Amino acid sequence: MTTNALTIDLEEYFHVSNFEHLIDAREWTSLPSRVEGATHRLLDAFDETHSRATFFVLGWVAERHPALLREIASRGHEIACHGHQHRLVYEIGPDGFRRDLQRGKAAIEDSLGLRVDGYRAPSYSITRESSWALEVLAEEGFTYDSSVFPIRHPRYGVPGFDRLPLRLQLPSGASIREFPLTTLPVGRFVLPLAGGAYLRFLPPSLFVRAFLHLVNRGTPTVLYLHPWEIDPGQPRQSVNWRVRVNHYHNLDRMEARVRRLLDAVSFRTMGEVLAQLDASGNLPLLDLCDTPLGQGRAESHSVEPIAA
Repeated sequence: MTTNALTIDLEEYFHVSNFEHLIDAREWTSLPSRVEGATHRLLDAFDETHSRATFFVLGWVAERHPALLREIASRGHEIACHGHQHRLVYEIGPDGFRRDLQRGKAAIEDSLGLRVDGYRAPSYSITRESSWALEVLAEEGFTYDSSVFPIRHPRYGVPGFDRLPLRLQLPSGASIREFPLTTLPVGRFVLPLAGGAYLRFLPPSLFVRAFLHLVNRGTPTVLYLHPWEIDPGQPRQSVNWRVRVNHYHNLDRMEARVRRLLDAVSFRTMGEVLAQLDASGNLPLLDLCDTPLGQGRAESHSVEPIAA
């Protein structure tokens, strides 16, 4: 049974949270689109390695590239929702989140004629303080989420949250499946190991070794990336050195690193992996009715730490 989920956050280079105070959303339509070329290269790599992925699509992209979404689906991949405007959940509040979610979901479903079941928040912005978003997701018909990152980070993270997929019992009585972003304990620390910037920044041999450590033990994993991360030719923005390093570091090496993982690991869609875990009884329940997000523990198998 393959329990490794491959995921793509389908957005343009100018949608990232690092640029939100630099590029006004009203300017997006005037900027050159780069999402199609990079996405086609990813799709070809997935075909060559027999990988299937879940594409968490921004509604803004769905409205402008419906043919791309249909091609992704026709090539055997799952389409899920990434919201509409790439707004941080905890900044827009419950009403704003619901409106953004509904608009993004409608844009994607109108493009495909298919129901969307999964969601991922921009910049993993479902945190302990914005855990109310899980109730909104369940009310809007989503059956799973992949927004919780069990680490400490200035923009996101729920430290102490369970590292493995589980079912969350919500205070309303509804439930939703959660696939946290992959981490690995290293001594006293927790190493983020889900891809994206971490795949660009960590030495590739260390990342692959650590990722295979989990895979070889049958631990469910998720890998994520963005099309812009394999596009070193994207227009460069005038940003400070921290953002410059964070966004542009190793873009020219990312595609080779992704292909190395695709050759080494069998990947399927997140929907498929969750369905397999559910059917085999490997989605433990965490009741949030009495316990705040990130402070409770579900009964689940442990992960052997890798040597530091």
